[in-house]
Amino acid sequence: MSLSPRPVLWILLLTAGIPLPARGAPLLDHRQLFEAQSFWDNRDFDWFENNIPFLDTPDAEINTTYYYRWELVSKHLTYGSPTTGYLWTEFINRPFWSGAYGGISCPSGHQFYETRWLHNPRYVRDFARYWFRTPGAQPRKYSAWMADSIWATHLVHPNKAFLADLRPDLEKNFSEWRRRSWVPGAGLFWQVGHDDGMEFNIASRQTKNILSGAPSYRPSFNSYMWADARALAKIAALTGDHKSAQDHTLTASNLKAVLQKKLWDPKREFFFPMFRDDEEDKDGNKVKKNTLIYQSGKFAGSKHGREEAGYVPWSFNLPDPGYEAAWKFLMDPDYFYSEFGPTTVERHDPLFLLQNSCCWWSGQSWPFATTQTLKGLANLLHHYKQEEISRADYYKLLHNYARSQRKNGKPYIAEALHPDTGSWDHHDMTYRSEHYFHSGFVDLVITGLVGIVVDESNTLTVDPLAPPEWDYFAMDQIPYRGHRIAIVWDKSGKRYGRGAGLQIFINGEKAAASPSLQKLIAKLPEAREVPLDSRPEVNYAVNNDGSYFPRFTASHTGPNSSLAFIHDGNTAWYHLHPPLRWTSADSPNDSDWVTVDLGIPRLLTHVKLFLLDDGEGQPIASPAEIVLEYTNGDTPWKPVPLVDQAERQTAAPAGHRPYLIRFPKLKAQKLRAIFKHAKSKRSGLTEFEAWGPVTNPYSPAPPPAGNIAFNPKPKEGGFPKASASFHDRYGGIPPSAHDGKIVYRATPANRWTCYGSPNQDTDWFALDFGEKKTFARVILHIYDDRGGVQAPKQYRLERWKDDQWQEIPNQTKTPENPVGSAANTVLFPPVKSAKLRVVFTHLGKGHTRSGLTEIEVWAE
Repeated sequence: MSLSPRPVLWILLLTAGIPLPARGAPLLDHRQLFEAQSFWDNRDFDWFENNIPFLDTPDAEINTTYYYRWELVSKHLTYGSPTTGYLWTEFINRPFWSGAYGGISCPSGHQFYETRWLHNPRYVRDFARYWFRTPGAQPRKYSAWMADSIWATHLVHPNKAFLADLRPDLEKNFSEWRRRSWVPGAGLFWQVGHDDGMEFNIASRQTKNILSGAPSYRPSFNSYMWADARALAKIAALTGDHKSAQDHTLTASNLKAVLQKKLWDPKREFFFPMFRDDEEDKDGNKVKKNTLIYQSGKFAGSKHGREEAGYVPWSFNLPDPGYEAAWKFLMDPDYFYSEFGPTTVERHDPLFLLQNSCCWWSGQSWPFATTQTLKGLANLLHHYKQEEISRADYYKLLHNYARSQRKNGKPYIAEALHPDTGSWDHHDMTYRSEHYFHSGFVDLVITGLVGIVVDESNTLTVDPLAPPEWDYFAMDQIPYRGHRIAIVWDKSGKRYGRGAGLQIFINGEKAAASPSLQKLIAKLPEAREVPLDSRPEVNYAVNNDGSYFPRFTASHTGPNSSLAFIHDGNTAWYHLHPPLRWTSADSPNDSDWVTVDLGIPRLLTHVKLFLLDDGEGQPIASPAEIVLEYTNGDTPWKPVPLVDQAERQTAAPAGHRPYLIRFPKLKAQKLRAIFKHAKSKRSGLTEFEAWGPVTNPYSPAPPPAGNIAFNPKPKEGGFPKASASFHDRYGGIPPSAHDGKIVYRATPANRWTCYGSPNQDTDWFALDFGEKKTFARVILHIYDDRGGVQAPKQYRLERWKDDQWQEIPNQTKTPENPVGSAANTVLFPPVKSAKLRVVFTHLGKGHTRSGLTEIEVWAE
């Protein structure tokens, strides 16, 4: 690999005459940069100031998108459980194909590369552990570059013990990929486009299975495996296992040689997928195995077939010199270039198609791929000698990518966009695609535009791809190898007052400078290990596992809201649509409360209430006052003793941020937050957290005794037994509705539904207790996915009596009408029966059917 042709200036400076900031002090006015943006939904500026690097450039589009992408990071940051800690989701609704707590491996590499730049490495380290230590996480459901991502995280936040701890998991992950996808005779890994993140693609569309067909040796997936092998070699060497390091290095070397030999077409000067098998489409056109795209089949001999994924090898600096000709196609409108991001397939390809439906990667601009292409282009410009594409092109593409992340003039990103108009239409699904975290941008700015070349050396190389015409740019508070970095370009020296030229500051001290914008190298102080977070405190209020405790109740729950969304670990979603929230809208009360029962007394130190405020003309606003009370069960409620009473009295609740209540350590089983509403308004939350110290391992609170519907292992038989008139074919079976788990989300699929039922009006769910039981209260936790399964129009309870089903008399229902994603309680005089049945009358909207995530039956 050749060095970049840009001149290099290596200067070590002693401070002389120019006033410098205190060690680590910010060079930029952070609050002013926040206030320059008007889009903020998450206004927890304290969190941002404590966690992100700050950017100032003359390009307003890049500035806005940069800060928006940090807000996006905060929106998808999710506290999974006290055991798991933090992770990031891809979709805000956690769809059925996601893993535990909403994690999806497909974008994990982009998510790791973005979030490694957070000051607090706990978040990204928790995310790394999540994939291998959390039941239900799915690290190999989609292609991913896990080991490479975790090594990339280590380069920013070094910690040898962290890598050593994760290394067995990473080795196993690579071995499982090898077992599943390695073809010894080919010397390559195979993958289908669907599981590589590209559902409908020009390879699969040449088979009978256009969605998930065409197992192929793909340049993308083999690049990921090469990057993982290289990372495993480095991790092994760092931890002293030099034999494994040699083995992984050899694996990577051989894989690279075969990839370059077999997947590169010298005629078309590009990397292509190679079909693993003989294939045939619905019209009988045949593709031969071991041929590249369009070397056989209907379009045999076509000069096209290039997909944007052919640039992925450069995202990891894989190719040797000699393949740079591929980049001449990127800026050509006859191939990939468009105003709103590169097309996923070259423009004149016979299968080029802009489809008005999800997941067709044959033309749309795709942020996932745009991120990889820009990453590869930065690597090309930093490390290769070539004349196919320029630094100006990098900036142009980055600027286009920045301005493409808009909707109605505001920062936004969905799944894909029209490459010529920038429209998200047909790729922007309600309660799914909003503010979609499946790509990167922050890392492109830090390592590309600003130019930090990340490596394990004791030098800091900065090679900005910013335009030389710019008069200024700056980034400060960049965490790097245990130090804080700031990079400043000020042509005149007047904007930042630190002198003219390009300068590098390390821990507040000037380390290198140049009068011109060029590659600059500074000696870096020895890398400091960034300590591991011992997780001294956990959030006891989170409940993503559906356990009985912690359990939330409220004095009133407004329409289109649910208590289920305030203990899901997702804190920064304040949007009105989709409404992932609890509110007291339409409450007749001047004050309303939310209570959490933790099940057992827990030692607590503080509570965070993430408050809603929908703005002028909307009914939900910040409360005028909040009172927090606690009890240990049957004792009277009493206010928590505050750490600083005067401070609490002056800190007015404000929306779009957490309201923090600190108190001396106390034991509490229940907490109650009382919201005294603002005049003519009502209150709401997006999350309720209760933090306190933990003695590992964390133990969940046991459920209370007396629920005669509960069967901890219902699929193994025994009483009580569940049955239904119909159940869906997606895992929504009757036994899942009385196993003690209450999960209103699509994932995990812990529910019964009758979706797809041929019964037009009603369906039923029944319990057989095995013997006569006395009961007087039933709680129905109604499942509602806002789509094919919604709260029923009505329901009735029946008991088995005199060899027939009879309606239970004198039923009192709260709420009166069924509500989805909520507990629906039915009280009645005690009855004795061996069986109970719930008959649901469906809502009647098209094919909408009913469902339960759990049923409880109590004697009183």
